[in-house]
Amino acid sequence: MSAQAHNPPPYRGDIDGLRAVAVLAVVLYHFGLPLLGGFVGVDIFFVISGFLIGGILWREYDATGRISLRNFYIRRFRRLAPAFFTMLLVTTAFGWVILLPFEFREYGKAVIASTVYLSNVLFFRQAGYFDTASEDKPLLHTWSLAVEEQFYIFLPLLLILLARWRWGVIGTLVACWAASLVACVLLTPVSHTATFFLFPFRAWELLSGVLLAIWGHERRSTWRGHPALSAVGIVMVGAAIWFTPAGPLFPGLLAVPPVLGTLLLLSSGTGENPVNRMLTMPVMRFFGLISYSLYLWHWPIYTLATTLRAEMALPESLVWMALSVGLGWLSWRFVEQPVRHSRRLTGRAVFGGMALVSTAALAAGYGLYARDGLPERFGAQARVHIAASGDFLQDWSRCRIADSGPLDGLEVCPIGPDGPPRLLVWGDSHVRAMKEGLDVAAHEAAVPGILIWRAGCAPLFGLRKVESAATPAQDTACTQANMQIRQALPTMDSLQSVLLIGRWSYYATGEGVGLNADDRIALFPTDRPASTDTLQPQLLAAAARATVEELNQHIPRVLVLRQPPEIPFYNSRFAAREAAHAGLPLAAPGHTQDTVPAAAIVLRATLSDAPWLPLAEADRITFLDTWPYFCTDGICSAVQQGQGQYFDNNHLTNSAAIRIREVLRPVFSPLAGEVSMNGASDG
Repeated sequence: MSAQAHNPPPYRGDIDGLRAVAVLAVVLYHFGLPLLGGFVGVDIFFVISGFLIGGILWREYDATGRISLRNFYIRRFRRLAPAFFTMLLVTTAFGWVILLPFEFREYGKAVIASTVYLSNVLFFRQAGYFDTASEDKPLLHTWSLAVEEQFYIFLPLLLILLARWRWGVIGTLVACWAASLVACVLLTPVSHTATFFLFPFRAWELLSGVLLAIWGHERRSTWRGHPALSAVGIVMVGAAIWFTPAGPLFPGLLAVPPVLGTLLLLSSGTGENPVNRMLTMPVMRFFGLISYSLYLWHWPIYTLATTLRAEMALPESLVWMALSVGLGWLSWRFVEQPVRHSRRLTGRAVFGGMALVSTAALAAGYGLYARDGLPERFGAQARVHIAASGDFLQDWSRCRIADSGPLDGLEVCPIGPDGPPRLLVWGDSHVRAMKEGLDVAAHEAAVPGILIWRAGCAPLFGLRKVESAATPAQDTACTQANMQIRQALPTMDSLQSVLLIGRWSYYATGEGVGLNADDRIALFPTDRPASTDTLQPQLLAAAARATVEELNQHIPRVLVLRQPPEIPFYNSRFAAREAAHAGLPLAAPGHTQDTVPAAAIVLRATLSDAPWLPLAEADRITFLDTWPYFCTDGICSAVQQGQGQYFDNNHLTNSAAIRIREVLRPVFSPLAGEVSMNGASDG
């Protein structure tokens, strides 16, 4: 094999400077500094990785006609594995002390996924309404490492597969680049979570760097370019970091400016110009050299500090950032560099070490997951709230997106036995919270039913909403789904009852309470742009009357579940953390409350019940009262009989939903009689 295939290209300080820009953008963004698009630092990293790895592999392929997978992976393992597994070990140790069992169990899954380079797939699959917040996932940042590792598998194998067809290799790479870019742009509006996390939609960013490296190698480029290219490149990168909005439009076309800007900087990186002089400043090269370790360490530090400290002001964030830089340097100096440049480590030792530490990581991750996050680490007082914090996962395997019929396109979730549904349960996220209780009650009564729910979407006709916690697309989807249900009702002949479930106080007042007091929702009629002369409680009451009247035309019985009392300053996860962290250095002071005097929430309760009580008095609906299950002697409590009942300040746990299923007897008793007389399959 020729020397050219072995020798790395000359050191380029500008690339380390560009790495510094990328990692500092990410770190500052994560710690809350005002960089709107700091997350695009990851896109910059992708292009740099493609450029460097693509260049290494192409030079070897050009010189020898083949690729040595063994040598390639030894280099990758030396470069990436030591710091990664060190970070994993330390994060697991601190997670043992800080993370709640549910969080630690999910952390165990992330350990497994990141060890086998699939954490991006895991975090994509976890995205959802009740998903753990990103700040509670210490290994969330490994999604980008997984994308790069998948690239390290894809690219050399492609070069080996097409090794005898040189121009076929280039053509295939260009085709893959184009297909990935087009798919990313077209699918981002449909599923930005998939295009953000998954390799096929990010491959074009890495391949952009690969193709630039191949182009430069074929032209024997010295990468001097032109000063104007560097100037345009740094402006594009800087603008992307400052102005790219997070949300459903990214990556898509919004990822093009940082990628193109990075390509321009790389193509002119060795030239004499002000931009390259800035990038090669000692401080920039320092952050570039430690960029991998800094990236590895900053996110676990941020998440664990946030878990322990709760809210952090800017001065404290700066302290944790400084700690991230310090640990990043220590990791680079005493872990990365010694292993990477050690002459004593043979290829066999590298592979053997990787196998050993990977097996240990997989075993540890499986142990955390299988033992449910080790709840025995904490005392009895904490376990009450810990159990509640994890008691919301449910089995939705029977759910499906209807692909035909009147509910085409809506997610429909059966409950009870199979058969034409006799009961429709329609509502918002409180339907999901009640799901287990509804399902148990439906099976006990042998009554088939279906659930249709959408977060923050009142089960009422004639309304549209604008919600602070939702995107405009989600607001529109709520209106469209309710309209579709309205049109479907006349064709759903098997239905005998409908149960409406919602957070009525939220819709009546237009705002949350206590810990989520900043949440806002505004309701408007669908038949005119705005309602300027009707207060929101009145608008809600009018919609309730109209909805019940229309439902009565198609379904014999309409029932409404009274919203369980809100416990304003309770959140099971926060309460569990406060109890679990009591006595730890730096632990945040407690601020949750698991009880509330009924008199303190009477106003919201009055507004919540007001639309329904007149309808119940007129026998238009059956109003099911949940309050006796949670309130005694004027006190409403999130803990009943030593068991947590609330996930947050308004959603019940699964065990609570099952415990209070007796309140659902008026829903199922009449239907159970009909089923026994007519047969469950009668429709």
